[in-house]
Amino acid sequence: MDEEIRALLAGKRHREAFELLLSAYQNKVFRLACGMLGNEALAEETAQDVFVRIWKALSGYRGEASLSTWIYAIARNTCLTAIRRGASREEVSLDDPAAQAAAAHREENRGEVFAELARLPEKYRQVLTLFYMEEKSYEEVARLLDLPMGTVKSHIHRARKQLAQQLLASGYPPRQLAARTGRAPLDTASGH
Repeated sequence: MDEEIRALLAGKRHREAFELLLSAYQNKVFRLACGMLGNEALAEETAQDVFVRIWKALSGYRGEASLSTWIYAIARNTCLTAIRRGASREEVSLDDPAAQAAAAHREENRGEVFAELARLPEKYRQVLTLFYMEEKSYEEVARLLDLPMGTVKSHIHRARKQLAQQLLASGYPPRQLAARTGRAPLDTASGH
């Protein structure tokens, strides 16, 4: 489908290209936003912002990066902007103090992780976001970022180690580091 979209863009048929792009990527962008923001309503709103940005930038797409890489970069940056704005606060019933406290604690921890993630170099943020939040395989990350497989694995290894060190330095509880990822614990001692 990407080839068809590129052909439409080359023919200056932006509206048709955008319609195909939207149907091909809207669910993927929404899942990425959900993973990064942890809030479906905010993810939906942010995904809409992503596609507004894509629409505005579509005529300037030069094809230097693959279409999916370009879209994920816009989506990721839009989500990081939403996080920085503090827009990822969960709604909590005002009648339930225990729920409020639990949600505030979860949000604080998530905010710490995302704040430290945002401090990582771009190459590390990209691989962690795709691998953990979008649950892409090594092969998919390599293809999306147009990187060799060994580079992707190396970036993930180094990114996890640096993120864990940053979180520990900022006072994040060490036991919670292992619980933050579904695939493997963040461990500064072994680097895995």
